[in-house]
Amino acid sequence: MKKTVIAALCGTIAGVVLTTQVAGPMIAQDASKNATVYEQLDLFGDVFERIRAQYVEDVDTKKLTEAAINGMLTSLDPHSSYMDAKAFADMNTQTRGEFGGLGIEVTMEDGYIKVVSPMDGTPADNAGIKSGDFITAVDGVSVQGMVLDAAVEKMRGPIGSEIVITVVREGVAEPFDVSIIRDTIKLVAVKSRLVGNTGVLRITTFNDQTYPGVEAGIKKLVEEAGGMDKLNGFVIDLRNNPGGLLKQAILTSDAFLNEGEIVSTRGRDAKDSSRENATPGDLAMGKPLVVLINGGSASASEIVAGALQDHRRAIVVGTKSFGKGSVQTLIPLKGEGAMRLTTARYYTPSGRSIQSLGVMPDIVVNQPVVDPNAKGTEAAAADKEGKQRSEASLPGAISNDSMTEDEKKQLEEDRARTEEAAKLRDEDYQLAYAADILRGLSAVAPKQ
Repeated sequence: MKKTVIAALCGTIAGVVLTTQVAGPMIAQDASKNATVYEQLDLFGDVFERIRAQYVEDVDTKKLTEAAINGMLTSLDPHSSYMDAKAFADMNTQTRGEFGGLGIEVTMEDGYIKVVSPMDGTPADNAGIKSGDFITAVDGVSVQGMVLDAAVEKMRGPIGSEIVITVVREGVAEPFDVSIIRDTIKLVAVKSRLVGNTGVLRITTFNDQTYPGVEAGIKKLVEEAGGMDKLNGFVIDLRNNPGGLLKQAILTSDAFLNEGEIVSTRGRDAKDSSRENATPGDLAMGKPLVVLINGGSASASEIVAGALQDHRRAIVVGTKSFGKGSVQTLIPLKGEGAMRLTTARYYTPSGRSIQSLGVMPDIVVNQPVVDPNAKGTEAAAADKEGKQRSEASLPGAISNDSMTEDEKKQLEEDRARTEEAAKLRDEDYQLAYAADILRGLSAVAPKQ
C-alpha cells in the first residue's frame, strides 16, 4: 500500500484515480484475511480451553503451549522447531564444540529418525552407526509419529548411561539393536595428517573451532612436509560432516579463494537476500585441492563443496551429498527459549540450489564394502602374484650395477610410498583415490 500511494502522489491525475480504484478491493481483501486469522486463533483458543477443562487428566498448560508451538513449526519443514530453555542452551553449547549425547546428526524421514551422519570418534561412531541408518525405536519405544525434537530428547540422558536403539539399515534384512553408552562429545573440528606428499584436512563439523582449525592444520602440514613446495596439494575431507554454522562455512571456503561469490541466500522477501564474497588470500597458495563428500555431507559442508567446485578451485570426489539447501535462523523468545525457523535457501556461486538435490561430485567414487577377512586374503594373493611377476624375484636374476647410492635411496623411498598407498587403499578407498588425483596432477604440472 505504501509504495502504491507514493507512486500515485508522484504521478498524474490518472494515476491517482487508478490507485483509488485498486485500493478499495485491496483493503477489503486484507480485512478478510485478518478476519480469517482471528477466526482461526479463536478456534485454537477454544480447543486449548476444551483440553484444559475436559481432558481425562490434568495437563501442564506450559507444556501444552510449547507442544502447540512446536507442532506449528514442525509442520513447515523438517528443520523448523521450537526449543525450550534447556534445548536452546544445549544448542549454544554444541556450537562451541562440547556437549553430551551420542554424537549423531539426525533428521526426520517417513516418520522415523534418519541418521545424517555419525561424528568421528563419538559413541555412535564407535558403535558402528552409519549415515543413512533409520532409528525406529529407543529403549524399545517406537519413535514413529514423534516430532524430531521429542525423539532426540529421548536419546539424551546422563553421561555414562546406556541406551539401546533399534536400527534399520539398507542391505540388512532385519532390524537390529545397538547398545550405546552416552558420553560427553568433544568435537575436534579439524584433524590434519600427511599422506605421502598430500596434506589431508578432515573437517568433522562447522562450529566456532572450524576456521581456526583449518588455519592451524595447514600450518602444521606445511611444517611437517618441510615447506609448501614439498606438498602436491590438499584433500579437504567433508564426508559425514553434517554442517553447522553458516559463518564458518563461508570462512572455510574463503580460506582457499581469492575472489568471487561464495554463497548467496534468498529469503521470501527480496530485501532479506544476501551475498557473501571471498577476500584476497589463499592459505593453500594455489595448490590443487580435492574435496571428499558423501551422503552424510550436509548443509555447511555442501556450501564449501559447491563454492570450491563452481570456482573450479577443487575437484569434488565421492558420492552425492545430502541435499540440505536451507538456512535456519535462531530467534530467541520469551522464557529463554527460541525457535529455529527456516528463513532462506542458499545458492552456490553458479546460482544453483542444492535443496533436495545435493552436490554431485566431479568424479563419482563409491567406498567399497569388503569382507575384512576376504580383503586380507585378496591383498595377500595380489601381493604374492605381483612379486612372482617381478624380474627381481626370478632365480638367478642379475643385479643392477649402475645404481648410485642416491638412486638406491630413491628406490627405497618409492617402494615405501607404494606400500603406504596400497595400505591406504585398503583402509579408505575414497581418500586413496583423492591422494592419487593430486599425485597425478603434480606429475603433469609444469616444473616451477
